[in-house]
Amino acid sequence: MEKVSVLAITKNGINIGLRLKEYFPNWEIFAPSKFSDGSNRIVWYSESTSEKIIELFKNNNALICLFSLGATIRLIAPYLKDKKTDPAVIVIDDKTSFVISVLSGHLGGANELTQIIAQKLEAMPIITTAADVNKTIAVDLVGREFGWKIDDDSTVTKISAYMVNEENIGIYQEAGKMNWWKELPKNVKIYHSLEEMKNSNSKGYLIISDKILEGNFLKESVIYRPPSLVIGIGLHWDTSKETIKDGLDFCLQKFKLSEKSIAKLVSIKKPEDVKGLVDIGKEMGITVEYVNREDLADISTPNPSDMVKAFEGTSSVSEAAAIKVSGGELIVEKQKFPPNLTIAIARIID
Repeated sequence: MEKVSVLAITKNGINIGLRLKEYFPNWEIFAPSKFSDGSNRIVWYSESTSEKIIELFKNNNALICLFSLGATIRLIAPYLKDKKTDPAVIVIDDKTSFVISVLSGHLGGANELTQIIAQKLEAMPIITTAADVNKTIAVDLVGREFGWKIDDDSTVTKISAYMVNEENIGIYQEAGKMNWWKELPKNVKIYHSLEEMKNSNSKGYLIISDKILEGNFLKESVIYRPPSLVIGIGLHWDTSKETIKDGLDFCLQKFKLSEKSIAKLVSIKKPEDVKGLVDIGKEMGITVEYVNREDLADISTPNPSDMVKAFEGTSSVSEAAAIKVSGGELIVEKQKFPPNLTIAIARIID
């Protein structure tokens, strides 16, 4: 976890903090200055603990409180927002008997961190989230380690309830990392087509897809967007960011593909990077990758062009780059946007 702080307010808590720092050297330990012994392993603070905890809560990925659960709740309660933004909060008692996951157990990583700390301290981890207790699928975490994004999180709570209450859940997957769950709970079944799943007795659905889907069944679904699409782009040195975005939006809409599943924008390596491509990558938060023309020339594509070969030294840029970088299959052949843009899309096969 990127930034973790430990807050101790007793002498014994300080000793526990120092034990934690032996296992996790990058963690910062905070304690009141009245206990200071001059150690530079502790950040000694002079303000009140109620003030300090606000600062730590707002500026850390995880906050570990070495005092009572009740006190922790009272101190952080006014600053809680939602599980997407609140940091992980963990409480450890003064005898290190228990390590308690308090806040942001799944999305914030408190549950996982609780298990790790408890193992180091030989303490008992206390985790109360239903998916963990029932050893079932945590709907809000599916595919997180593979970079999957939830398309619309408004249905997560409802489908999570179905899951922990052992209602029938159907899974349909057509993109992304396969075999992500080794042993499915008894109430969960994988279907090999969308229609088969929709016609089943499933009460809720988990769908892993890079396609735009429509239908009332989406009200009972959580859709995950894996980073499965590679966008191949052929362009001129003066092709603008706006031109690229307009062409990309047109392709995604025409072929009903999700922007959230774009893994990379790829093109031919030129003497200088095209500003429009660099800018659109930054604006969309998507990696831009370049391929040497020699490597593109070796790729067989459905729509080679003698004109492209005359200008670029290879008969295909958008299709060849998409196929080369994805290592998969072309799902959108070259789309032309005269005079200075072509786009093709390939899907990564995991």
